[in-house]
Amino acid sequence: MRDAVTNLIKNYDLTGRYLDRDAMDRLKDYFSSGMARITAAAVINANSPEIVRQAGLQLFEEVPELIRPGGNAYTTRRYSACLRDMDYYLRYASYALVAGDSHVLDERVLQGLRETYNSLGVPIGPTVRGIQIMKDMVKQMVADAGVDNTSFIDAPFDHLTREFSEISV
Repeated sequence: MRDAVTNLIKNYDLTGRYLDRDAMDRLKDYFSSGMARITAAAVINANSPEIVRQAGLQLFEEVPELIRPGGNAYTTRRYSACLRDMDYYLRYASYALVAGDSHVLDERVLQGLRETYNSLGVPIGPTVRGIQIMKDMVKQMVADAGVDNTSFIDAPFDHLTREFSEISV
C-alpha cells in the first residue's frame, strides 16, 4: 500500500528529479493535515457499525425497491451482503484517508469489483448513493469532533463513486 509520501517520491525518482517546491508543498500539506486525517480515521473506527447501519437505512428509505421482492437487497442474505460491502468501502476509505492517497482503493477494492458487480447485476446507482451517504455522515462526525476543514474526506469517497460510476451495467 502506498501513501502520499511514497507515491510522491516514487514519481520524482522515476523521472530522475530532485524534490522541487511543488513536492515540498505537497509534503507540507500531507504532514500538516496528519492530525485531521488521524481524527477522521478514529471517528470512522469508533462509529463504523452505526455509520453503515444509518447509511443503509437512509439508502433503503430513498430506494425502497432494493428491499422489496426482486430487489438486490431482498432477503436477509442480500441485505447483509449490501451492508457488508458498505462496511468494506468505509474501511478502505479510512485507510486512504490516513495514507493521503487513494491508490489503496484501486489495489484492494476496485480491481476485479467491476467484473463481479457486472456479473451479479448489482445496481451501481444505489452503491454510489450509499457511499455518498457515508461520506456526508463521516464529514459531519469529523466536524463534530473539532476538525474545521473536512474537505480532505471527499477524496477517497469521491474516488470510489467516480470509479463505480464508470461501470456499465
